[in-house]
Amino acid sequence: MTTELDAWAALLIGLLGAGHCIAMCGGVAAAFSMAIPATQRRWHWLYLLSYNAGRIISYSLAGALVGGVFASLADVSLGKQGLVLLRVLAGVMTILLGLYLARWWFVLLRLEKLGNGLWRHLKPLAGRFVPFRHPLAALPFGMIWGWLPCGLVYSALTWSAVSGGALEGARVMALFGIGTLPTLLALGGLAGQLRHWLNHPGFRQSSGILLIFYGLFTLYQAFSLLY
Repeated sequence: MTTELDAWAALLIGLLGAGHCIAMCGGVAAAFSMAIPATQRRWHWLYLLSYNAGRIISYSLAGALVGGVFASLADVSLGKQGLVLLRVLAGVMTILLGLYLARWWFVLLRLEKLGNGLWRHLKPLAGRFVPFRHPLAALPFGMIWGWLPCGLVYSALTWSAVSGGALEGARVMALFGIGTLPTLLALGGLAGQLRHWLNHPGFRQSSGILLIFYGLFTLYQAFSLLY
């Protein structure tokens, strides 16, 4: 039951993190649209689906890596207290994400700098696939952009860490990626009104409050495991 809740928590983070996605990926969406040949614009949705499939593949790979590593550590040395600590981390990250989405505290932005070193090496690779020659060329482009340093992704990855294994971690992050689809499709130009609604202050604050409460519930669950 707990594992299922963890997976749906990642989906919830993806769905409610719309405001963060718009802020982080607005420039990517603009570059993506410009990379589609003018003669192929009528197939824009195929390119968009291919790009997003690439993102979700990368998220799933990251989830498998994190889930597998922490599952092995738990078997070898972490034990029950270590798993409780990981669940506390997941709860804290969810609360920080909620505070960021509501625009009440922006400490999560500092965590995004952790991946800048890797991203400096990956970002130039994306340029090799543009302009796109066909929709499938957007798949590796999306896979590379899936590694963009992002506090939203880091928050979801903490749920992979407590998932119990590589396959479970991949499933958690796949659900997270699916949760981000409405926002990224809106950014891609398929639903301008949806984009406006997702970035509305009321939606952002409501999303933030929901995530904060879920983070507090997670902390309660974690400490309950000690007794």
